Amino acid sequence: MIALGADALAASLLILTALLAVLAVRGLLRYAATRAPVQLMWGLGILCATAAMAIEVAVYLGVVLVPILQAYVFLSAAIVGVLSLGATRVLRRPRVERGYRAYIAGTTALVAAASFLTPLSTGMVHDGIITGDPPLLLLVLSTLVTGPATVVLLTASAVSLRRDRRWQTLLMIAGALILGAGGTLYIASFPVALYYAEFLGILLLFFGLVSLPAASPARQPAGTPRPAN
Repeated sequence: MIALGADALAASLLILTALLAVLAVRGLLRYAATRAPVQLMWGLGILCATAAMAIEVAVYLGVVLVPILQAYVFLSAAIVGVLSLGATRVLRRPRVERGYRAYIAGTTALVAAASFLTPLSTGMVHDGIITGDPPLLLLVLSTLVTGPATVVLLTASAVSLRRDRRWQTLLMIAGALILGAGGTLYIASFPVALYYAEFLGILLLFFGLVSLPAASPARQPAGTPRPAN
């Protein structure tokens, strides 16, 4: 029974990794077609989630190495930060967007440097699950990314609910919020919550992205001629 449960978990992690990879590619392809920065941020954010999930699979299968644990701690913060960059456009404040992008770029780079320069113990892994606490320094630095990013995601969600009632957009925002909350809970020493958050957040993002229309006349840029009646 235990072996069956372990096999089922490994299979589910592999499936979720593949699903995330599809979402990341879809987002990046949309960016290639539209050149919309929002699509790039969504694609890169989901790509970070794909990498984190791939590490979970590798660790569960017994590949426990310090560099991949360091990468996992970094990605747990980066997922939230990058996804929040895709949400700032909802605020429609270019100056705020530029300042926030600079802040996230700087703090994420700081977390990356600290993550890969700080020695981690393989004792963080128990029964194939990454459950240990990162050092206090990484907790503090990661909060510089996850804290403001979660606030931005929540603010953008509230603004979007007021301006845009499309259910596809709401699903995408809900998925980003849940993934962001999972990353924040991991940094706050609730790592198991990240696994559940990834699962639900991936599903919401998936259904939001695959159902979102490629274009809508109501969303055409100003100055675009409308078809004659």
